[in-house]
Amino acid sequence: MEGDDVDMAAAESTEDLDDMKKRLKEMEEEAAALREMQAKVEKEMGSVQDPAAAAATSQANREEVDSRSVFVGNVDYSCTPEEVQQHFQTCGTVNRVTIRTDKYGQPKGYAYVEFVEAEAVQEALLLNESELHGRQLKVTAKRTNIPGMKQYRPRRSNPFMRPRGPFMAPYFFAPYGYGKVPRLRMATRYSPYY
Repeated sequence: MEGDDVDMAAAESTEDLDDMKKRLKEMEEEAAALREMQAKVEKEMGSVQDPAAAAATSQANREEVDSRSVFVGNVDYSCTPEEVQQHFQTCGTVNRVTIRTDKYGQPKGYAYVEFVEAEAVQEALLLNESELHGRQLKVTAKRTNIPGMKQYRPRRSNPFMRPRGPFMAPYFFAPYGYGKVPRLRMATRYSPYY
């Protein structure tokens, strides 16, 4: 009896070992197939490893898309992309309509329309001041943003801030902590020096 148990246990362990070897072989084949697919995808994506070259390519692509797009201002808040697409369908084939929204999902009141052909932009510009949902649209060619070229906006003054007094020299400490340097006094309305 005991010998039979040992033989059964040995047979089960060899079967388990064979199953494990079979699973290991399947996993190795699957890993090889994944590596092959990864190499194929990397090859299709292009061998552009240089980030500057990739950025230049994406910038050129962005400029090409922007040359086929128009900005549409004063779009009604209840307007859907399908309605905007239908309005511009007479100009040419519309590739995409993007109605910009705020962080709460409410429309901002303007949209971008991308066409398949660049010639459709000139036709769309003729729809400037046309009406959609009772609002007069403003149609202009889309401009391409240049990275790093932010327009300078000077700081606006706050009407609730008190006006600053004349320049006051900072308090200087004597070197090495010996002695005191007198503080410069500033004339204010409430001081006797005013």
